[in-house]
Amino acid sequence: MLPMSVTARYLVAGCGYVGTRLARALLPRAPVFALTRTETSARALETQGIDCVSWDLDAAEAPVPRGFGTASVIFYMVAPPTSGSSDTRLKRFLAKLPVRPARIIYLSTTGVYGDSGGDVVTEDTPLQPTTERAARRVDAERALERWSEPLRVGWTILRVPGIYGPGRLPLERLKRGEPMIRHPEAGFSSRIHVDDLVAACLLAGSSTRAAGRVYNVTDGNPTTMTEYFERIATLAGLPPPALVSRLEAERRLSPGLLSYLAESRRVESRRIEEELGFRPRFRDLRLGILSSLPLP
Repeated sequence: MLPMSVTARYLVAGCGYVGTRLARALLPRAPVFALTRTETSARALETQGIDCVSWDLDAAEAPVPRGFGTASVIFYMVAPPTSGSSDTRLKRFLAKLPVRPARIIYLSTTGVYGDSGGDVVTEDTPLQPTTERAARRVDAERALERWSEPLRVGWTILRVPGIYGPGRLPLERLKRGEPMIRHPEAGFSSRIHVDDLVAACLLAGSSTRAAGRVYNVTDGNPTTMTEYFERIATLAGLPPPALVSRLEAERRLSPGLLSYLAESRRVESRRIEEELGFRPRFRDLRLGILSSLPLP
């Protein structure tokens, strides 16, 4: 198994909000290649000095692009399809890889645990996805393990909660005056600052101990989404959201946001801290929000 080193070559598949930051962090270490869905995104990344090709993983007959298949460490961040219970994108990617890598790090979601009623979940908690979106992630995790094991490819799964950071705060929702669920009815959720997530990816890719392991990646301080919105409003100088009953929220909030608010769990990430030495820079949510606010 080839750990990260100055001789390694990295592929970041799905080079979006997190992937672009990861690619920039990897560039000083060794050559980096990025994979995006569209030519437009590929050209934008190339202006930042990141070699990139496009590949639409929904197109079954699309030819495999040249140039990326020699990567020894792959970070896979492509979102599954928007419907169905299977991640056909990941399966197509794995089936068409021209060269076997040494390592694959897959970014999954803590949504695979489903609703625990606010109880703590760990990596050993049984997976009980309650949405098709989460079921596709479970399918992807299992597909990666099935593909990797007989080929002796090291795999690591990072289960990630809500990601926030610069450009990823719900400021527009607050400005529109969208409500949140009142505190007694609000469920627990976890989150991670994008810079801390990039740091976790680097650790997972550089440690041989991470091979064959699953890690939750959070800041270690679960709160309710209501508390999260209120803190952002206070620090951004915006009016706090009106607090309504869950029934009223179902009438006024988007289905996408409601699907996240419907589940309550507190995600523990002790394993990655103990095994890989992960130390979130933004364990304090207040500092993370302040670092993410746009400059005045």
